[in-house]
Amino acid sequence: MRVIAGKLKRRKMKAVPGTSTRPTGDKLKESLFNMIGPYFEGGQCLDLFAGSGALGIEALSRGMDKAVFIDRSHQAIRTIKQNITQLQLTEQCEVYRNDAFRALQILSKKSYSFDLIFLDPPYEKIDYEQLMMNVVESNLLHSNGVIYVEHQPSEKINFDQKNFMLLQQKRYNSTTGITILQNKNS
Repeated sequence: MRVIAGKLKRRKMKAVPGTSTRPTGDKLKESLFNMIGPYFEGGQCLDLFAGSGALGIEALSRGMDKAVFIDRSHQAIRTIKQNITQLQLTEQCEVYRNDAFRALQILSKKSYSFDLIFLDPPYEKIDYEQLMMNVVESNLLHSNGVIYVEHQPSEKINFDQKNFMLLQQKRYNSTTGITILQNKNS
């Protein structure tokens, strides 16, 4: 795994050991950032179900000011910390081991607000509709902020059309579907 573009271009990152995570491939990562960026002029992102932290790290490399990484796996948290230390990003990052739903509540209570939220949960182990409802209720996304959801290609992500505008929803390959939403609320 590597950083695709930005100030950390071509720098390598560690993957989470074992098969408990499904890293976002370099081609998909490049395609994703071409759709939502490709570069940023500051801002904050949340990498929920962060795994190795590759999506949040890519956003930092492309200009985000700060990233918050959440994962419930001890191995993933260790890997994220190794990656951000190796890439000298520790001052720009917060890393928490927690369940995604609890993390959303805690971040909301602490009045966090993000320009970009990555949702890349383990397939078939999460209720996407409940997850999206919790994201809306937590009020963590800035107006015009973007949510990226990675899912099985056969899965259709339901979202509240009063709150979100669909920017992209497609089958990326035989194992991955993507949905990109933008917050309509100002």
